[in-house]
Amino acid sequence: MSRSSTSPKLSIESIWEAKKMLSHLLAPTPMLYNGWLSQALGCELYLKLENMQPVGSFKIRGATYKISKLSAKERKSGVIAASAGNHAQGVAWGAKKLGTNAWIVMPKTASLLKIKNTEALGAKVILEGDNYDEASEHCLKLARKSKRTIVHPFEDSDVMAGQGTLGLEILDQLPDVDVVIGSIGGGGLMAGVSTALKAHSKAIRVYGSQATGASAMSDAFHALHPIKLKTTNTFADGIAVRTARPLLYKILKRNLTGILLADDEMIAEALLTLMERAKIVTEGAAAVSYAVLPQIKEKLAGKKVVLIVCGGNIDVNLMGKIIDRGLGKLGRRLRLSVRISDVPGSLARLTTQIATTGASIIQAIHDRNEPTAPLNSTEVNITLETQGPEHARAIVKELKPEVEALKVL
Repeated sequence: MSRSSTSPKLSIESIWEAKKMLSHLLAPTPMLYNGWLSQALGCELYLKLENMQPVGSFKIRGATYKISKLSAKERKSGVIAASAGNHAQGVAWGAKKLGTNAWIVMPKTASLLKIKNTEALGAKVILEGDNYDEASEHCLKLARKSKRTIVHPFEDSDVMAGQGTLGLEILDQLPDVDVVIGSIGGGGLMAGVSTALKAHSKAIRVYGSQATGASAMSDAFHALHPIKLKTTNTFADGIAVRTARPLLYKILKRNLTGILLADDEMIAEALLTLMERAKIVTEGAAAVSYAVLPQIKEKLAGKKVVLIVCGGNIDVNLMGKIIDRGLGKLGRRLRLSVRISDVPGSLARLTTQIATTGASIIQAIHDRNEPTAPLNSTEVNITLETQGPEHARAIVKELKPEVEALKVL
């Protein structure tokens, strides 16, 4: 087994070397100014669209550069990696381009889309474990047996150098950038990007973002030493990493202005906002960076801010659930449990009252046999589409006097 065939230290020189190599295979991704989001946040907000990469994620950079550094003997033996999905596709793409073969260990919880896309690129997928860390442990065992080179998703200097090319692209596209924010799982992306940015100017503020259910690096910042979480719990599977590794912690602690947290409700709302206002499809790991921006809105005022949209590989079924959750968070979905008299015409009167409020009924479940309701009453669970929080509150206020009981779900 070979873990790293390169220098263990990340430097700006290695990032420039990575850029030179990757420029022959990958075009720079777009960076777009968004007027609506800029106005909402009081800054000049630019979106760096890594979801436009051939595999839909920034992971293609580090994986491909790492594979390019392997010897002929190592390429012949093949590579192996553990991944929740995006790194898997990056490794598979790089292996195919550079003439080697790849095994990818993915957790059993990995999305079907990411599994199929990885297989379509020619890699062998092995499902093992319930999360990234368990898949990574199995990957180490297989690497020892197979003598394949591990392409680690973040704890590798070449991988970090490849991710750092994103920082150089940001500087090419917006030389006077003031603030850059991106997401952190293991930390390879922001380690590479922050190293590139800080080598250009110490004045650039760089923030990381994490889900509250996978906050290992943020917790490490507060503890002042690397830590390991017992579990992770977030739908943003691309950043669901339990361990803050010492090497990544050291680099990020030196370079980052701070790490901000968002819960899954906030991430779902951000994903929906980016879809509606920026017309881009993101995954949870990318949307978390937008979700945390309101926390530093005052510090962003008048600044040129780049948001790294790190990936867009999201399962369609999950997207539907997230959109529904995001609409609820924004107050545009209202769920009510309403008790009405169990007499003919009661349900018709209720729906007529709802119609007068201007809300649309998405779903209504009328259960006359609800055991908790009085014998002369019936429960109706209703999902409404509203115009926003104020409209939702007005609907509740208008309906309450007209029914026996009302509860917002």
